[in-house]
Amino acid sequence: MTLPELRQLRYFVAVAEELSFTRAARRLSIAQQSLSQQITVLERTLDAKLFDRDSRGTRLTEAGRLFLPEANAVLDRARQAVATLARARRGEVGELTVAFLASTANYLLPPVVRAFRERYPDVRLHTEDTSVATLVAGLRDGRYDAAFSRPPLVDGLAARTLAVEQTCAVLPEGHPLADRDELTLADLADEPWVLTERSSWPPWHRKYDEDFRRAGYEPKIVQRAASVPSLLGLVAAGVGVSRLARSAHSLRRTGVVFVPLAGEQARTQVLWLPEADKPALRNLLDVVTELAARTDLTQAG
Repeated sequence: MTLPELRQLRYFVAVAEELSFTRAARRLSIAQQSLSQQITVLERTLDAKLFDRDSRGTRLTEAGRLFLPEANAVLDRARQAVATLARARRGEVGELTVAFLASTANYLLPPVVRAFRERYPDVRLHTEDTSVATLVAGLRDGRYDAAFSRPPLVDGLAARTLAVEQTCAVLPEGHPLADRDELTLADLADEPWVLTERSSWPPWHRKYDEDFRRAGYEPKIVQRAASVPSLLGLVAAGVGVSRLARSAHSLRRTGVVFVPLAGEQARTQVLWLPEADKPALRNLLDVVTELAARTDLTQAG
């Protein structure tokens, strides 16, 4: 069976509601003759008579009466589809998958997700906290639409800085340098160090190597750990010292002391593929930029 056009359904509903071709034509802003022709075409398409027309006026047939709510439902669904498309083009519906660097998710994820869901409640936001290697790979292969991380120091990703914070030396409580207001890397030349595995993200470790060379020494690394919480545990146990962003203090409140390192800062960025053209992603970038302008995201969680 050939399906009727939406226009023909709209014409049918107008006549059915007005029970007058004259009034329906005026309502639709078309010629009455054109309206009559389209209703005739619709009846032929459906192989059913929809109206009785005689000197007493226009009336729905039994078939027409049964067809009316179905025609209205089709038109309503079409209007909903168009409205949904318009909302999708504005980024008001859809879904996003967003990664958070595991060491920042504790404080960064809550305010970002809360602000976006308040503004765009009909966008499904899926979140994962993960390693920087998985985060970068997920952006490149399309698994993630956006990610929140320290600068990964690689090419091919668009980035926007959301927060800048102090980098600190992390010392065990009671350490002779723990009561200092500020330190430099050179002050820690004789200390045992605990750092993450070099394989966790080579670009970061190459940067660490450069920093230590500028400070005039190669650190004595006594142990490596798989995560920032593990590093903090090793420092608290007195195994060695480390260097982390101040916000890492939210992961361990006891057993460690954070002392600012002179002239050193850590950035938090939102990352995405520069060629990405997803309206909901643009909205996410706008929301987090506005959020960062009025909130210290390193302390917001």
